[in-house]
Amino acid sequence: MSWHGVLGHDAVFERFRRAVRHGRLASTFLFVGPPGVGKRLTAIKLAQALSCETIPEERLEACGTCPSCIQILAGSHPDLEIVSRPEDKSFIPVETFIGAREHRLREGLCHNISLKPSLGRRRIAIIDDADFLNEAGANCLLKTLEEPPPRSLLILIGTSQQKQLPTIRSRSQIVRFEPLDPALIAQLLVRLDASVAPEEARRLAMLADGSLTRALELVDQDQQEFRERLLSALEQVTFAAVPLAKDTNAFVESVGKEAPPRRARTRLLIGMALDFFRQLMRQLSGESAHGDERLLKAVSLAARHWSTAAEGAAACVERCLEALLQIDQNAHVVTLIDCWIDDLAELAAGRLVRSASAW
Repeated sequence: MSWHGVLGHDAVFERFRRAVRHGRLASTFLFVGPPGVGKRLTAIKLAQALSCETIPEERLEACGTCPSCIQILAGSHPDLEIVSRPEDKSFIPVETFIGAREHRLREGLCHNISLKPSLGRRRIAIIDDADFLNEAGANCLLKTLEEPPPRSLLILIGTSQQKQLPTIRSRSQIVRFEPLDPALIAQLLVRLDASVAPEEARRLAMLADGSLTRALELVDQDQQEFRERLLSALEQVTFAAVPLAKDTNAFVESVGKEAPPRRARTRLLIGMALDFFRQLMRQLSGESAHGDERLLKAVSLAARHWSTAAEGAAACVERCLEALLQIDQNAHVVTLIDCWIDDLAELAAGRLVRSASAW
């Protein structure tokens, strides 16, 4: 089943249907779940259903053809505000919420959502990168969260509750999005990219960790070839850090000089190593590793020579997670990759023992 083209989250929409039907729709929601599973699309479709000019709100359906439905989808509806973190910023700027200094509190999300709806039934704001709300930004939202304007709806989109500040968590209803089923991802891959054969789609879906976005990234043949080189190095346990870092940096630089695509590719490559160490940790703990045939082979080979037990693999997992956080904090990519791979080599060889808090 699907709700207006959103697959895999019928339970989420049923929850909203019940709330609208009983007149108990909250003013603030926090959508959390893995990236690339449909959280933003769900928010847009929900905004459409709540603003549709032809279908009663209690049905929570959207005709898709009225002016409001078309404008919501295009992001141009006067009652819809969508904000996200600029690519060159570590956090969403405070000005996004309260306006520039010369127009303070007379523009920005907090001002706009307080206005009377222009066309629809309510004002709707979507914060697409809630993981990048700093304390100043959250404090700007505080009054809006505590005293939401009449007929307003605020949706924050993040990856986990733990990344949100307490002021956000305590004032939001949490809506959890589960990873997509690999069979569904494979189906969508074939639908979105005609060049992907069904068998290849199933293989890529197994690598995607429940994320359609990641599966689409993995379609790239160059990325699959790099993954093979990365696994070939990691399965050796005592790999040479310098050549691997040089290869990794060259692969990242091949996407061009712009920072956003370089960071996106670095994030993907770190995710590949993270998959490896997570499954290695499972196997060393006596559990079954999960993944495609190539990943399982690499994990099995590494487990034979791994000298630091599951704790060492867990330390590598923590180091990968730290590297992902550093990407989000706009760390210098070349330096990050050099340090990250050097630390992994030291941890794998048992020459470095550090707690997660040390990074």
